[in-house]
Amino acid sequence: MLPADLIKKIKKVHIRTGRTVNTLMAGQYKSVFRGAGIEFEEVREYAPGDDVKSIDWKVSARLGRPFVKRYREERELIIMVLVDLSASGRFGTHHASKQELAAETAAILAFNAVRNNDKVGAILFTDKVERYIPPQKGSGHVWRLIKEIFAYQPQHTGTGISEAVGFLGRVCRKRSVAFVISDFIVPGAKGITDRSMKSTARKHELINIWISDPGEFQLPEAGLMTVRDFETGQLLQLDASHAPSRRAYAKYWDGIQRQKENDFKSANLDVIPISTAESAADALTRYFRLRERRKR
Repeated sequence: MLPADLIKKIKKVHIRTGRTVNTLMAGQYKSVFRGAGIEFEEVREYAPGDDVKSIDWKVSARLGRPFVKRYREERELIIMVLVDLSASGRFGTHHASKQELAAETAAILAFNAVRNNDKVGAILFTDKVERYIPPQKGSGHVWRLIKEIFAYQPQHTGTGISEAVGFLGRVCRKRSVAFVISDFIVPGAKGITDRSMKSTARKHELINIWISDPGEFQLPEAGLMTVRDFETGQLLQLDASHAPSRRAYAKYWDGIQRQKENDFKSANLDVIPISTAESAADALTRYFRLRERRKR
């Protein structure tokens, strides 16, 4: 039995994201994500303006006048949300933690999918794949997906993006659009993209949603403070009253941010940055508009 406050939070996210999809993002998702192919629909008589390449010469020869083939897009997509539940997601200095923002972002994407009759599934991961929810249709499935993301208690604390992406490549035989939702903090890793991600990106469309919190990048002006790494448990004592220390801390994080940006760019992968200080819906809307402009 889930605690009452958690049920209330899940319902609130369910209602809010549903309304967002029906108003702010109506039509955008459908216009930027298309099905995997086309299906033959009919043959009809040629009309001025039709592409001559679509003429069915056999039917035209048999009937003595030009006919064209018509196709319709195979609309159905598979949308997968890969949600990072590692311990670093507990951090947050604004209205929500990074993990809560990740859950809300996944909910918005899931609602967009079912609203357009697409299937949606999820992979919840830490440094291991913790839970796999196979793709299905329907609003009831979205409710289950949101509940799982908010309520699931992970067994591990680390981050293993390559494991999650590799798992996607094994369980999804049909091409899918996969959103990797993470803060991409991987202790000890030299980069955030590797062979597994690049290999999977050849079959599936991978879009990275980079969750962050402004408090990660700047130390508050305080005295001596002890900080703890959520994933490794390591403790570090810092003098936050010392300006050079604060600058060094900010420079360290700036270097990490730039490395992540370079990794995404070198792998030719889209990335959507979303901060806990902003709206997930606004960030996704900006991305959908960018995709629309690319297609023109």
